[in-house]
Amino acid sequence: MATAGNYQATNEDFKHLNDGLPADMSRLIAAGAFDDALRLIEAELDAGARPELAACLRAERARILRTRRDFSVTREGIIAEIQKEWPEFGAGELDTLIDHGRIDWRYVDGEQRFLASCIDSLRNYPAEVPGLDCPPTDRTEQHAVIDQMRAQGFAERRIRMRLGVAAADAVEVSPQSKVRAWLPLPAGPQVADLRIVDSTPGIRVAPEDAPQRTAYWEAAGEREFFVEFEYAVRAPYVDLWADDPAPAAGDPRFAPAPAPCAADLAEDAPHVVFTPYLRALAQRLFRDVPEGDALGRARAAYDWVTNNVDYRFQPAYVLLDSIADSCAKSLRADCGVFALTFMALCRLGGVPARWQSGLYVAPDHVGPHDWAMFYIEGLGWLWADCSFGSSARREGNEARRRFYFGNLGPWRMPANSAFFAPLTPADDVLRNDPFDNQTGEMVVDGVGLSRYEMVETREATITEP
Repeated sequence: MATAGNYQATNEDFKHLNDGLPADMSRLIAAGAFDDALRLIEAELDAGARPELAACLRAERARILRTRRDFSVTREGIIAEIQKEWPEFGAGELDTLIDHGRIDWRYVDGEQRFLASCIDSLRNYPAEVPGLDCPPTDRTEQHAVIDQMRAQGFAERRIRMRLGVAAADAVEVSPQSKVRAWLPLPAGPQVADLRIVDSTPGIRVAPEDAPQRTAYWEAAGEREFFVEFEYAVRAPYVDLWADDPAPAAGDPRFAPAPAPCAADLAEDAPHVVFTPYLRALAQRLFRDVPEGDALGRARAAYDWVTNNVDYRFQPAYVLLDSIADSCAKSLRADCGVFALTFMALCRLGGVPARWQSGLYVAPDHVGPHDWAMFYIEGLGWLWADCSFGSSARREGNEARRRFYFGNLGPWRMPANSAFFAPLTPADDVLRNDPFDNQTGEMVVDGVGLSRYEMVETREATITEP
């Protein structure tokens, strides 16, 4: 017989999301009948008669609990919140936005529920929400960096960063509590000269080639951890729209990314899966691009993603199904969903592609961000930021859209070179985000903290070398 502890999901359980649940459980979850779904899932785990289902059952149970917490705003609540800025907004306007795919939702306990963040996502589409305040983004500094890269072939910055993570006040941490914490550290071919300036005592630094590089601590009774560091970041420039693109200028201080391997062309369940729909889409996109034209195929994938998929805030990735396939059908994404969809299409076209993520570090903003890498023989590893490319298309700037095929600016702190990779040392309980590490993780007395139970801090100073 199972115990309550046997219901707890692990990070590895999420590899089995695509195994699928029995139809009765799936129907209950889709209808938002969560109590009934939990009852059936826990009864199945108690019985233990089908161990092949256990990992998927535990993962889906964890997703139900997370869905309840994240999708917490009712229809009435969303309408009332929007009416604070747009008094005329009502149920009809909400349904129009839902029909146009601008607002994500779930059925939770029989009711339609929304993410609290969905209102900010709407501000990207001022024509559709005329009553909301939608200030335009100031691109002056971003365009200046792009111009610098085009003029001199690269841009380099030195970044000093302080990252912190702490247990929220509501989390009980006794003097005897065993506390573990991870914070991201820069790594990747754009990064050199990392220097730890200061940190909570006891820091352990993961090697440069860790797929999700971190600073790590184990300490009794500690509630708060920080690391302060400096690093150089270099953004080379290449014009992939030229008739005969030339390789970007190198710099011996920055080691190249490892050569492509079989994994860079393979499926990676549960989210980079070559479904029948993605195969059919790839066949159409690459129909007129020869197999040997890797650059042409990567460009076709980038063009399709950035010209067809619109930005929309997403829930935690643990709540998403088969991300690349779902994005290709919904045509809605955030930065990581954009990256995974581009990667899947590249791999289907025979172009090696990898994940990269960390922080976007601009003079006025530091926040999580994801993008992709792809490999072209003779040019090496290049970058694609489909989220920024789609934004440029939305704002009518074709030159900027083209820039983000092959290039990134220097305002980055890459930390992760693989999606759904372990931390160092590996976290043996369910992480807040099993797939990516951009803001840190904590475990207190064997229980992983959720985003509601952690307080994150980020500060950065950028200088030219």
